[in-house]
Amino acid sequence: MIEIAARMSRFEESASARASQIARALKAQGRDILAMTTGEPDFPTPEHVKQAAIEAMRREQTKYTNIDGMPELKRAVAAKFKRENGLDYKPDQIIVGAGAKQAIFNAMTATLEPGDEVIVPSPYYVSYFDIARLAGGEPVAVHTSAGDGYKLQPATLDAAITPRTRWLVLNSPSNPSGAVYSKAELQALAAVLARHPRVAVLSDDIYEHILFDGREFHTPAQACPELYERTLTVNGVSKAYAMTGWRLGYAGGPKHLIHAMAKVQSQCTHGPSSISQAAAIAALDGPQDIVRERSRMFQQRRDFVVEALNKAPGMHARMPEGAFYVFPSCAGVIGKHTPDGKTIASDRDFTHYLLETEGVALMDGTAYGAPGHLRISIASSVEVLGEACIRIQRACEMLR
Repeated sequence: MIEIAARMSRFEESASARASQIARALKAQGRDILAMTTGEPDFPTPEHVKQAAIEAMRREQTKYTNIDGMPELKRAVAAKFKRENGLDYKPDQIIVGAGAKQAIFNAMTATLEPGDEVIVPSPYYVSYFDIARLAGGEPVAVHTSAGDGYKLQPATLDAAITPRTRWLVLNSPSNPSGAVYSKAELQALAAVLARHPRVAVLSDDIYEHILFDGREFHTPAQACPELYERTLTVNGVSKAYAMTGWRLGYAGGPKHLIHAMAKVQSQCTHGPSSISQAAAIAALDGPQDIVRERSRMFQQRRDFVVEALNKAPGMHARMPEGAFYVFPSCAGVIGKHTPDGKTIASDRDFTHYLLETEGVALMDGTAYGAPGHLRISIASSVEVLGEACIRIQRACEMLR
């Protein structure tokens, strides 16, 4: 029998990917399932982006590219960083890979020694913890509260830093909470980091363009120039341009770090898809009106879902500031009993109950380091979201 390495016990399969697979399997069996698990826009990839990919194939642009991305795409990424973020990155400070997650994996693998710590504010994207563990590091969850808008506070950050801390991971807008850091809030965290020069910042900006209520986006290397040389700015085309399946992400940072990340990438995936790179150039260089319009549509969905969830007994949803998730507390249903006498002892029990009784697939907050919550993707039509909320309300009303 082939033995599995001991390191595999240090991390889990992505919880969100697993939940989505379960929902798809139940649908394939004929079940009426409304899946609110996937962080994937329901909109199509813009037509001009798809056309660019078709044209690239017709030009026979189907060969290997540079490991860290085509020069043309790196120029488009550099122009995007300058235009939208006020950041100057030269081509040798940019890497392109198979999604933003690969950039994060490359960075952790290239920098972490066994026992090095990675500070991750909770609630957090499910993969940060396990990527750090896979790279040999130790993720450290730092609690944030609803009262603080689920944003890391300077004093909390200061208390969490130890001599082993190597990275602080910031995700704004946040998956799953929807928190968005202001420029002043980032500068307050930078004042703490000024006393700890060994700590680098990994800024996951993948939801940059999905902002609500007129908010402005700020990224650490731009808001805090003193952090520029120790910040990795990660982004991609998946969320803003509905290109999740194209698997194309990128990052900008210090030249020596980018070189090390490319070395890692050379031994796992090599360069990203040439066709996806051609499409990404069209997305970044092309018209951006569709991005802003879709953000407005997500805001309308957010307003609808928050209002509907707050009518469900035991649920309390706050208004997220960005991204396309609602992250309600379900503390009010924990301890109640289902019609067949089972006790809802946790948020995970509640998601199982919703799936079994109403066919609504959601993510439990425990997977994101926030027990007693749910993550609901609003990347579906208002009609689908409306039906899901009706079912959730009905399920809550049946509890005693």
